[in-house]
Amino acid sequence: MAGATTALPGTQAAAVRAATSEGLVVRAALTFIALLYLGLFLVLPLVAVFAQALEKGLGPYFAALAEPDAVSAIKLTLITAGIAVPLNMIFGLAASWAIAKFDFYGKGLIVSLIDLPFSVSPVISGLIYVLLFGLQGLLGPWLAEHDIQIIFAVPGLVLATIFVTFPFVARELIPLMEQQGTEEEEAALLLGASGLTTFWKVTLPNVKWALLYGVILCNARAMGEFGAVSVVSGHIRGETNTIPLHVEILYNEYNFVAAFACASLLAFLAIITLILKSLVEWKTARKLAVTDRTTGETA
Repeated sequence: MAGATTALPGTQAAAVRAATSEGLVVRAALTFIALLYLGLFLVLPLVAVFAQALEKGLGPYFAALAEPDAVSAIKLTLITAGIAVPLNMIFGLAASWAIAKFDFYGKGLIVSLIDLPFSVSPVISGLIYVLLFGLQGLLGPWLAEHDIQIIFAVPGLVLATIFVTFPFVARELIPLMEQQGTEEEEAALLLGASGLTTFWKVTLPNVKWALLYGVILCNARAMGEFGAVSVVSGHIRGETNTIPLHVEILYNEYNFVAAFACASLLAFLAIITLILKSLVEWKTARKLAVTDRTTGETA
């Protein structure tokens, strides 16, 4: 708004600023409500997690994290995210490129299917995989005959995590790539570049920050997912428990220090994600500002 008003004459710009700005009392009240809300529902729970985790000192805290079942849960969480996030990144890039750069029949249906995990409960998605790959499921007898186990094993956790997280990358890239259009790619192709070269030299650099932003969100959700993986995991200690499932078991056993110690890892991940997200947003805004300034100078 500030950039738009600077292009107007003095009296008109002042009128626009007066019409779109609020008084000091309103701004202070809105700021207070926002800070109070964030403090009560975001900062206070995070502080409580770390306070409970460190209630008995650093010794019990690190002992809880070094316990074999906790180590197994941490490893399994990293493995699950390490498989799901790269696959979702590849899918998100491919789907976004196809949807934003090409016209074809059924595009709207694909966009709706990408949004499906946002509207389906994670528990329901886990049950779907049980119905497909469980022992009594559609493919269960064939899998059992070939000694392949998906439900109550790592493959089931990976599939459930992929399902609940695959919109994150695509949903960040599709609006941006649609806004960018196809002019730069068409120019590169006319100059003799191959399709792969055009992707690496033109398309990917233009979406790299949005791609990183989507990967960060996808990774955070993959590591913190509970509902879907809870259904397909079987809660087998040391084998199919990720960190959220391990925290639930410890809490139900009244082992509060260990539960909050493991929960603090997820809280720490949330803080790191917030920092990276802010950094990416800052870099994206800076790039857009440079682009707008360059476009204005050219015009």
